[in-house]
Amino acid sequence: MIKNLRLILLIFFISNCGFKIVNNENLYNFSVTDINISGDKRIGFNIKNDLLRNKNDNDKIELEINVNKGKEIKEKNLGNEVTKYEMIINVKVDYNIISKDKSGTFTISKKGNYVVQDQYSETLIQERNLIDNLSDKIVEEIQENLSKLTYDS
Repeated sequence: MIKNLRLILLIFFISNCGFKIVNNENLYNFSVTDINISGDKRIGFNIKNDLLRNKNDNDKIELEINVNKGKEIKEKNLGNEVTKYEMIINVKVDYNIISKDKSGTFTISKKGNYVVQDQYSETLIQERNLIDNLSDKIVEEIQENLSKLTYDS
């Protein structure tokens, strides 16, 4: 009985479930040729640089991106001092797929929190790190949406 159980477990661990890691180079089958940014310049700069890294010859896309950033007080302590902020970034993307003569719009919204530190410079670093993280998530979502749009057509 124990030998059969060992044999079954050995076969189970040796066998392959068929999972294959996706090659990111083939995942995004498009190239962004032109990007116009309006709104928050720092976030727009991060998004533009990340999107322009993807070079592919299949579908050419032009983008117009409008970035809005908002900061709200999330929590206050008993002394009525702010202890936590919430950052909200809204991005409206107008796209034009040149090769397929297809255009449209989609919106992405991301939010995150950061804690107020004792020193103001540390709080600014926390805010900057949150903006960078949210920008990266927005870029990933833009790439996923554009990839779906280029494959659907």
